[in-house]
Amino acid sequence: MGRIFSLIVSVVLQPLVIPSLVFGLMLFSVPESTSIPQEFKVRIFYLIVLSTLAIPMITILGLRLSGTLKSVHMAELKDRAIPFSVTSIYYVLTVYFLYQKKELDPILWQVLGVITLAIVGLTLVTFAWKMSAHMTGLGGLVAVVVVLGIRFPTFQPLYPLLASLILTGLVATVRLYLEAHRPIEIYVGLLFGFVLCFVGFSWIWA
Repeated sequence: MGRIFSLIVSVVLQPLVIPSLVFGLMLFSVPESTSIPQEFKVRIFYLIVLSTLAIPMITILGLRLSGTLKSVHMAELKDRAIPFSVTSIYYVLTVYFLYQKKELDPILWQVLGVITLAIVGLTLVTFAWKMSAHMTGLGGLVAVVVVLGIRFPTFQPLYPLLASLILTGLVATVRLYLEAHRPIEIYVGLLFGFVLCFVGFSWIWA
């Protein structure tokens, strides 16, 4: 029962979900963080979900069904190179697409650019070492809550911060329980995601 629960948590709170949470927080909880008109925010959010979650997930499932990928959980280091590389390409292309849309608030491509840097960095590390992707993503989520709380006085970060810390602790616990990572891989992933995103988001909303 504990293993089933841990697998469910790992899937529901997978790294690809984090960008959607970051943009959801930015677009709907801290509206002053972007100049995008209210009537366009839902469509922008759907675009982000499609390009950073749905399409990469469909690709990973396709790799699994074709036999290229042994398991969607990617427990072994060798299983991560192709999915992580393909995901990085999707994210880079999405950043470029948003950058080309000059009529949109540049905050969009800048925020996704920081997230993409984290993913590309994670992918490069993955060729040699199994740093936790889950923790990298959650470190970035904690970072954006902290930065938004610092930069925007109208945003009350207490409950979002508590929620993100609880989720981080829960995911770290289940990943260790599943023996998907060693503690050092959890800690380094969390620190990497937090530091990179904290610096990047602080620069964006300086």
